[in-house]
Amino acid sequence: MKKYFRVLLLFLLNLAADETLAYDAEIDGIYYNLTNGQAWVTNGDKAYSGTVVIPASVTYYSGRYSVTSIENNAFEHCSGLTSITIPNSVTSIGSKAFYFCSGLTSITIPNSVTSIGNEAFFCCYDLTSVSIPNSVTNIGNEAFYNCLHLTSVTIGSGVTSIGDAAFESCSSLTSVKLNCKSVKSWFSGLKSIKEIKLGDNVTSIGDYAFTA
Repeated sequence: MKKYFRVLLLFLLNLAADETLAYDAEIDGIYYNLTNGQAWVTNGDKAYSGTVVIPASVTYYSGRYSVTSIENNAFEHCSGLTSITIPNSVTSIGSKAFYFCSGLTSITIPNSVTSIGNEAFFCCYDLTSVSIPNSVTNIGNEAFYNCLHLTSVTIGSGVTSIGDAAFESCSSLTSVKLNCKSVKSWFSGLKSIKEIKLGDNVTSIGDYAFTA
């Protein structure tokens, strides 16, 4: 019986250890998963806060890794995060990557990013403006849902898919600049919009696209 309980205790301790080691490396305060020469920014033991500058590459032991992705939930609920710099090596921003980062005021999305996941910036209340470059082709469902202080959005010509309610409940949004081919009802239900600029690439506007 004692042997059984000892084995059970060791199992539980190992299980707990596995759960805490949810990342492969911590380098200069940023947590990463590492594989095949690539590094993916992830979450870790401590919440991110203040200004975070993600490097284009990292060295871990003798290996060199290119930072290519921000994983799902990487900065989720990091309310103390105020600013994030993403390098040109990153190609994707995962689902809920900045979910409820309520203090985030500034982010620059580089021309290397091609996709923004579902709820990526959900309830980033203090985010005031966002410019989505031509490289981005897909914006997920509710990507910027309820960004209450978001006043300006620019969407480049490369976007071919924007998910449901991508900018819903962005009650302070006053300026929208679009250059994607098709405009659907991503901005419906917003009463604050004062300026809408459509680029030469816009070929169709869906029903109720900008209804209040």
